[in-house]
Amino acid sequence: MARLHLFDLDGTLLYGSTAPLEISRQLGLEAETLALEKAISEGRIGPPEYATRVHALWAELTDAHVAAAFDGAPWMAGIQDVWQEIRRSGDYCAVVSLSPSFFVERLMAWGAHAAHGSRFPVVPFTEPLDPAGILSSASKVLIADRLCEEFGVNRSDCVAYGDSLSDQDLFGVVPVSVAINGDRRLLSLATHSYVGRDLSAAYRLACRAR
Repeated sequence: MARLHLFDLDGTLLYGSTAPLEISRQLGLEAETLALEKAISEGRIGPPEYATRVHALWAELTDAHVAAAFDGAPWMAGIQDVWQEIRRSGDYCAVVSLSPSFFVERLMAWGAHAAHGSRFPVVPFTEPLDPAGILSSASKVLIADRLCEEFGVNRSDCVAYGDSLSDQDLFGVVPVSVAINGDRRLLSLATHSYVGRDLSAAYRLACRAR
């Protein structure tokens, strides 16, 4: 039976960083975004408020900024190699992230079968943000279920990779999960734990559970 590998983005495929932080660096707004990241990690704001506030910060955002942020981001080593191996083995790989879809979807070019993020307006922004399109930890489970149906697999065939509490709901419903540079609060839910910058090493941990 084929497996579906579900990857988080921020802190998982991105080492020690997030897509919003990388985007904000291009605009000179790193400090403001770090403050928002601290607030959401401490539970003082939720994903809709976080998204609304970064959307307001990014009033001058262009496609060139997004491309530079993506190209210069601190990616884990081996992402494309792992996804090629997943494809060769007949499995599926997808990215499900709370970060903006316009950043997440760029990973389709690296070999992901699917990439889902929070819905933001088209860049450059001319429309307001709709909070209803912002994902949460629970949203990841709903998207995983839709992907299972699309690819003809079950939850029991899924592997989740993540690093923080935004992955806790997904880790709770799949049989195999890998915490990558994980928050200590997530480690108790994970089947495996990996610390480092090589995605292939984390992938091999999941393969042991096949």
